[in-house]
Amino acid sequence: MRAHRDLAHYLVLSSRLIPGLDGGYTVATLGHARLLEAAGATRALLLTVDPGTPEDHAEHRREFVARGDAASVDRFRNLFDDALADPTWLRAAAVAGEATPGVEYRTVTDAAGTAIVSIPVIAGDPDWHLTEAPVVVHGAGILHGFGGLYRAWLATVVADLRTDDPARAVVVVCESRQLGELIAGWDDPDVRIVHMIHNSHLEPPYDNPDGPMNGLWSRWFARVDAFDAVLWPTAAQRTDVAQRFGDRPTFAVVPNPVEQIGRRDAATDPDRVVMLNRLAAQKRVDRAIHAWTKVVAERPQARLEIYGDGPERVTLQRLIDELGLAASVRLHGHVDDRDLIFDTAALMLVSTAYEGQGLSIAEALVRGVPVVSFDVRYGPRETIGSAGVMVPPADIDALAAAVLEVLGDEALRARLSAAAIEEGARLDPDRVKDALAQAIRVAVETPSLRAIP
Repeated sequence: MRAHRDLAHYLVLSSRLIPGLDGGYTVATLGHARLLEAAGATRALLLTVDPGTPEDHAEHRREFVARGDAASVDRFRNLFDDALADPTWLRAAAVAGEATPGVEYRTVTDAAGTAIVSIPVIAGDPDWHLTEAPVVVHGAGILHGFGGLYRAWLATVVADLRTDDPARAVVVVCESRQLGELIAGWDDPDVRIVHMIHNSHLEPPYDNPDGPMNGLWSRWFARVDAFDAVLWPTAAQRTDVAQRFGDRPTFAVVPNPVEQIGRRDAATDPDRVVMLNRLAAQKRVDRAIHAWTKVVAERPQARLEIYGDGPERVTLQRLIDELGLAASVRLHGHVDDRDLIFDTAALMLVSTAYEGQGLSIAEALVRGVPVVSFDVRYGPRETIGSAGVMVPPADIDALAAAVLEVLGDEALRARLSAAAIEEGARLDPDRVKDALAQAIRVAVETPSLRAIP
């Protein structure tokens, strides 16, 4: 069987990659590039399309390298950085046309203040990426929306890769559904699009596999056969999708890997419980805080330490204060040091409404920290296995009771901690990279099945 490096060039495509933003998505996306290289890829490039400044992008890259999340700064490319450095490709792709009257535009200028490109601003619309308003290429014309802009750039990146090795296939690992929707019609026969799934496709109430979906997911499933591989983070989600929409030979299960840490040396604090997640509506941290009133009523010395940041931080702090929990519940904000978070922790608490896999759960398990979680789709049940306690979704009383049970039973904690190490071992990068390599190998060696419209 040929090595990965003999098969293709690899591009990992994301909307943005910014330290401290987007939680487990950013961690997983960077991890996919490292995993590809561990599986044999000579180099996996990380591509982003956010219109930040080159200076900001350079700082983000340096931080990722310093943290060990990326091998070097030359692993990254950004669409707008490339346009500012040399807009030749942008102008060559433009066609005749003008800006749409009445649409707000954001203009990107070079260091001399020369306008290079103007992009439409579609505020407050979750389907902004589908706008028909053209992208204006100054001095050259227009591109047809964000899809035209992104595909023009990707074609340039691919052409650069083929300069020295034109026969090698190109694999684009797409990490974003919006981007996937826009590049699904890319008709290069030697490009394979591998789509990574990061989250549940279900809308409230989240626990019905035949339940409602939002417009983005509905459109995405309508184009699912445009992808040469779709990689699901859990077997449960793949099964639900296959039963609802039909199975595909392009479907595979590839969970997000976690480096194996092993049992902690630090003594466990039987009263310290941690959470690690974005402070966003999906995570339902308010449910955990309400449950904590019941925990401290029976175990006053217990502490809940919440790590992560997000749009609900102010609201959650207000709730903590209103419930009189300031002495036992603390919002720490974003912290990169996972050992600092998990060392000494007796337990991790998860109150999410839904998940894709739950990367922070895996980070707890590999350190021997058991988990109490709502039993929601997808991820917690499959990731936690025998290393924790699952309770019915949104059942605050059951969540509090499970926390008290684990904190109050040292023997139970020891058993769950040992099980956590075993469950976490299933996500060892060496195991996961084999699943990833096999899925991509099949995609590369099989003629593209994309249904080009």
